[in-house]
Order: sequence, then structure tokens, then C-alpha cells
Amino acid sequence: MYNNPQKKRQNDEEGGRKFMKFKRLIAAGLAATMVAGMLTACGGGSSDGGSKKKGDALTVAIWDTNQQAGLQEIIDAFTAETGIKAELQVLDWSAYWTLLEAGATGGDMPDVFWMHSNEAVKYMSNDILLDLTDKVSKSEKLEMDKFPQDLKDMYTWKDKVYAVPKDRDTIAMWYNKKMFDDAGIAYPDGSWTWDEFYEIAEKLTKDDGSQFGFAAQPSNEQDTWMNMVYSMGGTIVTDDNKSGFDDPNTLRAMEFLDKCVKNVMPDSNTMSETGTDVLFQSGKVAMISQGSWMVAGFKDNDYLVENADVARLPKDAETGRSVSLYNGLGWAASAGTAMPDEAFQLIEWFGTKDMQLKQAELGVTMAAYDGVSDAWVNNTDVFHLQPYLDAIDDTVFRPHTNSTLAWWNPMCEELVKVWNNEEAMADACKNITSMMNEKIAEENY
Repeated sequence: MYNNPQKKRQNDEEGGRKFMKFKRLIAAGLAATMVAGMLTACGGGSSDGGSKKKGDALTVAIWDTNQQAGLQEIIDAFTAETGIKAELQVLDWSAYWTLLEAGATGGDMPDVFWMHSNEAVKYMSNDILLDLTDKVSKSEKLEMDKFPQDLKDMYTWKDKVYAVPKDRDTIAMWYNKKMFDDAGIAYPDGSWTWDEFYEIAEKLTKDDGSQFGFAAQPSNEQDTWMNMVYSMGGTIVTDDNKSGFDDPNTLRAMEFLDKCVKNVMPDSNTMSETGTDVLFQSGKVAMISQGSWMVAGFKDNDYLVENADVARLPKDAETGRSVSLYNGLGWAASAGTAMPDEAFQLIEWFGTKDMQLKQAELGVTMAAYDGVSDAWVNNTDVFHLQPYLDAIDDTVFRPHTNSTLAWWNPMCEELVKVWNNEEAMADACKNITSMMNEKIAEENY
């Protein structure tokens, strides 16, 4: 391949540096993944990518069992159309990233898989993902201008495209209608403020500990407290890539959160052992805020079907804003896949308007493609899902840097001390500010 020995040596040295750099990142990533696995509830099952050759079935890896059935239907349609077989693998969150990390350092990777904003830069910057730039630009099926710019930017590195947007998510407030009815409280209609939310949560919290108004853990960042921060005019990461935890508006939001933790939530041990979603599903908690990705699972829960519905997040009385964070996954492929053309055909298939619409219609998730998520809202008559779509009116892309997990998980760990009543919120925010600024300053790629 190389006629110039010096050029080959230089290339080998560069490749070696990249590999060692990635191994160091993986070592940190494995630890972060273990933490994330403890903080995140996801699907189950595991599988191995295995050695593949051209003509074999593509391996497709995801981490959410709630999306499995709908995505399998879309994959089956792809196989029927193209003759290319694809095998869907569902892993839990921790096992998923362990699989990718092991594959990136010398093992087998799935051919096609999800990429997340937490990890994207690490994989893109180390040539682990297939460069899709030319394929995307030549595609007659993809309409990249129909996807949110933030998502396209997230999965682009040094002007190269490494993933096609899969979905976009927003956040809304789930509430227990029976508890509201029993307390004589009107259902939230989207006009409420965070102060009114707190008053309601107080009324729905019983002194005997049998019922609480609200529940959230430090790990409910995107789906809970970060929305408070941005609604109240604060920020997590500043425009110049510094911590926003010393911003007065951020501190105001975090103190409000602290008031909720102390007065209207179950104790930290209860939430840690049981999980906020389980507490809500079992009638122990009146309200939780959650992402649109949870709807597929919630609509199969008999208790929620009978008792729950959805409202838009409260707005801040001072700013007038009801902010929803949003994120979105990308469909990516392994740079080492034996079937790069087939892998892209599948990614392309997932990204077409028709399949984005089908994803929405099947209730898999909201679509990334602009204008088709009305179908997702209407995929079920069990819940009133319009608040999720309305939230698009005021969204902030999930905060990230080049090495998001380097500070994200320590941030959550610091807040655990507040939940455990081991540290004051003001002190935690001060510590998080220092830690974030130090970690972000170390980013060099």
C-alpha cells in the first residue's frame, strides 16, 4: 500500500499514537460507563459482533428494548427492499459501550450502531467511525437539510460526517391524574410556573411518607434539573466552554432544585434503590419529568395507562421560558466494517423521510426529520403527547464538550452528596465549577 517506507513509518507512528490515545480514553471511558450504567435505566440482552465478511448479515446494535420492535419492522422492510440482511442486537447501556470500546481497541464492532453526544467526539476523532461524508453528499434519498443543525453539527468532526440523525427528544412533565383529583388540584395546562409546580408538589406530599409530589435523582439531568437551569436563565456550559455552575441564574435554579429535594421528594436511598420511574409507576410519586424516549415503555404500563398523563414543563416566572433540553442519536457505522456500502444503505434507509415517518408512526421515538413527529404524537390515544411536540418551541441542545463524560459523571457524583444531605448545594456548585473548568481545560482534541 505504501511505496514510501518513510511515509509508512510516519503513518504507523501516527496510527500508534492514535491507538494509544484511544486506549487511554477507553480506560477512562470504561470507568465512566460503569458509573453511567448505574445511573441509567436501559434495555437488556447482550451479543457479540463476531467476525464478519462481505455478504453476511449486517449487525446492528442498540441499547433500548422499547425501540426494538419498531426498529425491527423498519429493518425487515429494508431487507425486503434491498435483499441485505441485518441482525438487530439489543444490549443494556453499560454492555453497549463496553462492546464498542472493546471493538475499537482491536475486537469486533457491530457494523451499524447508535452514537450518542456523550461519546461522539471520542469516536470521531480517533477514526473509529466510518466516514460518511461522500456517501451522504451523493445520496439521492437523504435530505440532510430536514434535520436539526445541532444534531448534524454533533456528528460532524473536522468537516467530515460520521452519523445520520436518528431522532430528537424533548422533555415533559408526567403527572398522576388520580392524585390530582383526590387533592382537588386542576391538571397542569402548560401555563404553570416552577413556583406553582412546587406548591402543587408540596400539596401532594404526605407527611406519613406514603406519597411524594415529585422525584428526581442527580442522574436525571437532561430530563429534569437541567431544564430548570436553562428555564431560569442559567447554563451548564458557557459559550466559551467554561462551567456555568457559578452563574447566578444557575445557582438560583439549583437552590430551587435543592428545595424540591428536601421537601417534596423521597429520600435518596429510596430513589436510588427503586428508581424514580418505578416510584411513579407504582403510585408513590405524583410527578416526574421524563424524555419522549420513555413513552414507548410507559404506554405498556397498565397503571400509567389508567392514571397518568403529560403536561409541558413549567415556565420560570422571571424569564417566561419553558425550556426543554433536547438530544438526538445518530446512526453510525464501524470504520472497519467489511460491508461499508451495505452499512451506509441501511443508515440511509433509517434517515429517509419515509422511514423517519414510519419510526414516528410506530411510536419508536420522535423523528429527527422536520415535520413528521405529528405522527408520533398520534401513535397512541393512551396519553396526550402534544406537550412533547410543543416543547420544540424553546429547546436547548444537551450541553456537551469534546470529552463530556470527563466532567458529566463527576458532576452527578457531586450532586449525590446534596441528595444525601452531606453537602450544601452552594458548596456542591462551587466544587462542580472547579472540577468542570479543570476537566474541560484538559481537552486537547
